[in-house]
Amino acid sequence: MPGEPAAVATLDFGAGNEDGPKSESNSESESLQTLERALLIADYHAGYEAGLRYERGVDVPSNAAERRERLFSLIERTSPDRLVVLGDLMHSIGDPGGAERGELEYLFESEPLQSLAVTVVKGNHDGAIETWLGADADASAAAALSSSSSSPSSPTSLTITPGDGIALGDGSVGVCHGHTWPSREVLESDVLCLGHEHPCVRVEDEVGGGRVEQVWLRGRADPAAFREHPGLDHDALPAWMTNDNVPSPQVVVVPAFNELVGGTWVNVAGQSFLSPFLPDGVADGEAYLLDGTRLGPYEAV
Repeated sequence: MPGEPAAVATLDFGAGNEDGPKSESNSESESLQTLERALLIADYHAGYEAGLRYERGVDVPSNAAERRERLFSLIERTSPDRLVVLGDLMHSIGDPGGAERGELEYLFESEPLQSLAVTVVKGNHDGAIETWLGADADASAAAALSSSSSSPSSPTSLTITPGDGIALGDGSVGVCHGHTWPSREVLESDVLCLGHEHPCVRVEDEVGGGRVEQVWLRGRADPAAFREHPGLDHDALPAWMTNDNVPSPQVVVVPAFNELVGGTWVNVAGQSFLSPFLPDGVADGEAYLLDGTRLGPYEAV
């Protein structure tokens, strides 16, 4: 989405791919029924301002209404079937406090979200979010979003997945938060999307003035870096990690939806990345501004 830290993906749930002859009309009808449009965002950090007051003694007016309206505007513009949050929907690491809980309850009770299926990948800030949103994170890994599902889950459903993520639809798009290594299911997708990093670049003009801009990071997954994954069976690695003729997934690091949370200045020497597989996991990574402007290799911006 130009100008916004959000992306739209078309997910194919593959219900029309079973063996056996099909008429052209039936095949087309089934294909239409199994495509789902998803809006992806990351790092909403509801209640961030309350967290600043509690954690640092900094009093910042709440931007909850502005965040909510930005999201509602994106939903209106993109007409998705599903909203996918790539972690850190909440800001507090434990149970949400009054302001944060109120922001989330208002968000989920609103009409725009009532008309959508919602998937939340659990981030490091999301604590026990499933206990009060009424979803089971362990059970959700086998929910209708998995690649083995024959059709999308019904509208207005809520799915919470573990932070190492799941593959959506037919498995071509994998989503995780990024604070832990991705699941094997995610690593076998064509595109791997994550949040957590809040990528930014610091740019300076000729007189030394500077500003910070949010960016997307994109690049191919580096097989050598991902072979360090401690949770994989190294006798049965995904093909792209061992065979140079198999293309590796495209890695997309999604900028934070919450504009106040800061982030990693990816073009500044000495900045430490937060994710255990970044920056080494992204080969030839490039940065893109929110409006789509390609900045080139992120280290050289």
